[in-house]
Amino acid sequence: MTATISDTLLNWYDKNARTLPWRDPPGAARPSDDAWPYRVWLSEVMLQQTTVAAVKPYFEKFTRVWPTVFDLAKASDDDVMAAWAGLGYYSRARNLVKCARVVAERGGFPETEADLLKLPGLGAYTAAAISSIAFGHRAVVVDANVERVVSRLFNIDEPLPGARKAIRAQAETITPQSRAGDFAQSMMDLGSQICTSKVPRCLLCPLSDVCEGRRAGEPERMPVKPPKKAKPERRGIAFWIEREGSVWLVKRPGAGMLGGMRGLPDDGWSARSDGSGEAPLQGDATSLGAVRHTFTHAHLTLELHAIEGAAPPQGEGEWWPLDTLEEAGLPTLFAKAARLALARD
Repeated sequence: MTATISDTLLNWYDKNARTLPWRDPPGAARPSDDAWPYRVWLSEVMLQQTTVAAVKPYFEKFTRVWPTVFDLAKASDDDVMAAWAGLGYYSRARNLVKCARVVAERGGFPETEADLLKLPGLGAYTAAAISSIAFGHRAVVVDANVERVVSRLFNIDEPLPGARKAIRAQAETITPQSRAGDFAQSMMDLGSQICTSKVPRCLLCPLSDVCEGRRAGEPERMPVKPPKKAKPERRGIAFWIEREGSVWLVKRPGAGMLGGMRGLPDDGWSARSDGSGEAPLQGDATSLGAVRHTFTHAHLTLELHAIEGAAPPQGEGEWWPLDTLEEAGLPTLFAKAARLALARD
């Protein structure tokens, strides 16, 4: 059964593999330089908790501006964070720069899972994906798509996260010794195109004949997920301070939400608590409305107040010209607030 599953799926992948900017065709010979592992690593970091459609333009921009890991290692934190703006989960961008510098210092990417796990920001999934896809080593790669395919294939109906041990054990049994990277990508493609979360297309699935979940009659029920916890509602205030065609921007602390990004000054809101409501300086405040944004752990309603007639702000920050504000790399939340402020004009 093991050989049948891997062989069948690889045959399907050879004919149906997605064309993606970071992927070589099935069975292609791997280049001997660091360009290939760099592209695999960059795409895998970007794809964490993000869709392929959202990642494509960012991947193309990064590889155009920084075509090698050595180029990325030389980039400033601010430039990388600005290029990442809008992709979300900004700790990934901070770790991306750290990792690039470590890889450049050691002269290239390590090949094994154990050594890859020592790099900043790499977890078990990413290390396995790079080792198998970039270097051809056998590694068991389990992302959300693979989790879904395996839980249905073997009818694993234990709820997550408890089921993950059994899912990984079964994934281990079907991962082949050769073409492990192509096999991992075939599982990802099957999960994204055929074995989808809500309406699996079982009639088109190359593994339908051996799928225990399909035989049980309810493949869409798996993987069984625990009930979602309601996200808390948070409120905060951001402040629009404008002078002579420029707006005052600050750099957020490295740790915490939107860490290291440029943004508007605010009242200290977080996923755990509302903001204080206090402005960073005295002046006449006018409400410009509010924007709403959803983070992983909370919903946020952010009011926007324009402060006029105030003394220049104190502390670290910069006056950013309004006509080049798009180049500031504001994260989505503050980009929404900026559009709200600019709309008044």
